[in-house]
Amino acid sequence: MNGKGLAITIISVLLLVADIYIISGLRGAFKKWRFIQNRYFAIAFYTISVLLIIGLYLAVYVKLNVGIRAAIMLLFFIQVIIKVSYLPFVFIDDIRRLFIRLKRKKQQPQTKPADTAAPQFPPIPRSEFLLKAGLIAGAVPLGAMAYGSISGAYDYRVKYRKLYLTNLPKAFDGLRLGQISDIHSGSLFKKKAVVGGVEMLMREKADMIFFTGDLVNDMTSEMRDYQDIFNKVKAPLGVYSTLGNHDYGDYAWWPDAAAKRKNLDDMIATHKNLGWDLLMNTNRRLKVDGEEIGILGIENWGELSRFPKYGRMDLAVKDTGDLPVKLLLSHDPSHWRAQVLKDYPQIDAMFSGHTHGMQFGVQTEQFQWSPIEYVYREWAGFYREGAQQLYVNVGYGFLGSTGRIGILPEITIFELKAGQDPNLPKA
Repeated sequence: MNGKGLAITIISVLLLVADIYIISGLRGAFKKWRFIQNRYFAIAFYTISVLLIIGLYLAVYVKLNVGIRAAIMLLFFIQVIIKVSYLPFVFIDDIRRLFIRLKRKKQQPQTKPADTAAPQFPPIPRSEFLLKAGLIAGAVPLGAMAYGSISGAYDYRVKYRKLYLTNLPKAFDGLRLGQISDIHSGSLFKKKAVVGGVEMLMREKADMIFFTGDLVNDMTSEMRDYQDIFNKVKAPLGVYSTLGNHDYGDYAWWPDAAAKRKNLDDMIATHKNLGWDLLMNTNRRLKVDGEEIGILGIENWGELSRFPKYGRMDLAVKDTGDLPVKLLLSHDPSHWRAQVLKDYPQIDAMFSGHTHGMQFGVQTEQFQWSPIEYVYREWAGFYREGAQQLYVNVGYGFLGSTGRIGILPEITIFELKAGQDPNLPKA
């Protein structure tokens, strides 16, 4: 069993053990509720826990629809948060009962005459106040998450990053590169908010922009109401784009292969209508003041079996050997470790999306965590291996759950810098 599987197993066992304690607390809080006192309540409670644990294993190891997978993982970690919020109150109540029991024990005589009975105390009840307060404490994060999910869906954040490239030509030093990813237009429902996000991006005046895939959920027609918004995404040196796993129509039903092929043709045409340069296993030579770098883009390539491998790196790198810097657009970050690091050391930096940070977790400048890290080793932000770098954007839109909790929609602005990152140890 690998580290990921071991972590899931430990969490699952701890949850099942905690359930015994939680059921005891619930029965103490609701003594008059016959159903909770009934054994069928315990059976139902354990069944839900076991089903969510099974769902978590399926989400991590089995080919499932991305939306279903995200929903299962979200439900699993919501129940963890609720249970963790409730457990301290049950524990405090048990401490209270222990002190009462010890106090009573001291009140009993150490020795007693045969005809003198020891004082008889009534059983120590659980505190309904404490246990019901615990339920409220468990409900608070649930309510906060529900509110945060809705409010966070369009709470676009601009993140500023410096991208150091050792061989970057002088003409490119200081240029600004924007990145957005995973628009998922089929999920969007507030056009005014979406327009606001695009305006935020355009105010940054990036010299060039990358879009790293998943324009839609399933069908190109989902872009019909949003094409006039995203065609405002422009940059002096161009907007370069690539396809994500959702852009091929693989998750939709089609009457025949020709209909699916037309959907892909329409997707390619949509990128053209937006004015974006769609890179499908190819590259562009970007020239500034007589100096050049390479912009490469491949079709979707995912390490996990449930995602397609349409990408062809051999075609994408063709005729780029003389370029001092090569920037790769590849939707799925698992591609970086599975193929790019291993077989293509000439790639200086790769830009991805795909994970959404599972739209649930914690992300600050100093710390980040999401359940998606049990699926993807690289899931948000910067990663480095030797001289090669990866940046994973957590996405502009959303999929599955209609919102975001803690992992907010991202617009990334990179400043290209020649030389080595000063924060790294010198070689």
